[in-house]
Amino acid sequence: MGTNHFSVSAVRRTITLSGLLLGSLINFSSHATAEAGIDERPNIIVILADDLGYSDIASYGSEINTPNLDQLAQDGLRFSNFHTTASCAPTRAMLLTGVDSHRTGVANIKEALTPEQAHSPFYRGSLNHNVVTVATLLRDAGYNTSMAGKWHLGYENESLLPINRGFEQTVTMPFSGGDNWTQQAYVPHYEKTLWFENGREITVPEDFYSSKFIIDKTIEQLENNLRTKENSRKPFFSYVSFQAVHIPIQAPKAFTEKYIGRYKDGWHVLRENRQKAVKDLGLLPARAPMKRMLSTTNWDDLSEEEKRFNDKRMAVYAGMVDAMDHHIGRLIQYLKDSGQYDNTIIMFSSDNGPAASDVPPLWIKMLGYNNDYETLGERYSYGTLGISFGSAAASPLGHYKFHSGEGGMRVPLIVSGAQVADSLRGSISHSKAFIKDLAPTILALAGTQHPGTQYQGRPIEASTGKNLLPIFKASTDSVYTGEDIIAYEIGGNAALIKGDYKITLNRGGTNDDRWHLYNIKQDPGETEKLEAIEPAVFSELLSEYEIYARENGVIPVPPNYHQPIQILKNGLKAKLINSLKTPLGIFISLIIAAIVIVPITRKTISK
Repeated sequence: MGTNHFSVSAVRRTITLSGLLLGSLINFSSHATAEAGIDERPNIIVILADDLGYSDIASYGSEINTPNLDQLAQDGLRFSNFHTTASCAPTRAMLLTGVDSHRTGVANIKEALTPEQAHSPFYRGSLNHNVVTVATLLRDAGYNTSMAGKWHLGYENESLLPINRGFEQTVTMPFSGGDNWTQQAYVPHYEKTLWFENGREITVPEDFYSSKFIIDKTIEQLENNLRTKENSRKPFFSYVSFQAVHIPIQAPKAFTEKYIGRYKDGWHVLRENRQKAVKDLGLLPARAPMKRMLSTTNWDDLSEEEKRFNDKRMAVYAGMVDAMDHHIGRLIQYLKDSGQYDNTIIMFSSDNGPAASDVPPLWIKMLGYNNDYETLGERYSYGTLGISFGSAAASPLGHYKFHSGEGGMRVPLIVSGAQVADSLRGSISHSKAFIKDLAPTILALAGTQHPGTQYQGRPIEASTGKNLLPIFKASTDSVYTGEDIIAYEIGGNAALIKGDYKITLNRGGTNDDRWHLYNIKQDPGETEKLEAIEPAVFSELLSEYEIYARENGVIPVPPNYHQPIQILKNGLKAKLINSLKTPLGIFISLIIAAIVIVPITRKTISK
């Protein structure tokens, strides 16, 4: 493994991490100091951003100011080749269980399911009870467990909420997303954005901003743990799940204003600048080409007014990332001030690549929002990243959220704490890693493991992720062999990785609905199709995918399925159902359905 060290000029302070004996992680009997009865196992924090692109933080090549995450990277280990699924809930299910998303019941997000899929136990859109979360297993092993932020793994009955899935303290928003300033609904699937604390519905405070609120509650939960007497205090596991930077993209004005004018040269320049920065940092090969997505429009074709609007649009996005980093800094400072930092390992990642989305204006107005330039990003504003800046956020990779290209799947992973070997601090691991691997890694850090196929007398799904701890400890360069595979499918888009090769299938829009083969070690931008050049490798990976699909209950989508369109249809259907209480509601809903769905469907098919 090459070790590439970096220096970020914006880093404001140095974090000093004390060493822990790594051997104590494996033997449970050595976790407690006999004289004092103090449990010395490490605290574990998992921080998950939402829809954050590969190059959206400075330690991964961004121009956005993220000093706190950069300091974690400087004092820890970055992964250049870490993959998730390309959609939020399936990734979250894998992260918390180590089980393939289909087998957890979350093969796709609930908002995008077809009627045919909804009948399968693999496609419920909520976490089945045949899986056990890491929170449950850590609680059983003597950890205090807490969660703050987005859940998106079920809420229809209380057994699905995180308070009943192993987390002892929870403050959670259960949906795919929500407003960052109020409890206004951001999609028509919901009447309002719900929040629950320890299973009970709550109202958010008047000064609510999602990133601030999530960290406020995280600190409150950790403070509750700290109040316990020292000789009976347990280590903690904290899952911090941001809404940033999911739509609606919203940021405090002070954060947005820092970036206005920064993006006036457009998405092509931004993508090229980030490509250079990523390569200069050593994250990707210096000679790796960059794909230009066909969906990206020409910046020079925009009017001056359109350029001005898009500059601010991206500034709000940058401000939202910056604000998230600011509040992560508050959490880090709390850990230091309370004497808990040196015994805490922090993992930071994203659930998938950037959401390159545009929302129809009628959708925005129907939900009570605006996208006026002057207040963009502020309360009642509905910001989006758009397809072209979405491509730049994934630079230099191709594709974005919902797609199986590297831009949809490959995201940052930073691991920082005393469990990272001194020789690896500030360096980059080019080892392959997958979201499923975090669950067994977390358990290994706590000195415990997954129970296999039985838990408390009932059958469960076995964890199939790999323990990354040997990489943290510099015991090995990789835990993957050339025969191991990484595979996923969501909404008909699919991928399988084996060795240096990857096959991808992307449907709808500018995609061609065909499988392609790439060497993602040499060509992470997926610019050169190899299926005709290396047909034996192509055939081998296709066969591997067929096995994966069969074993994991993959249900083919209809020929005209396109995930964003299905989300739109399901949302308007939900709105229609909610409107059936009044004749006027029925009439308005039918008009909206005709105006919004028909043109978008025609546009998609024509592409």
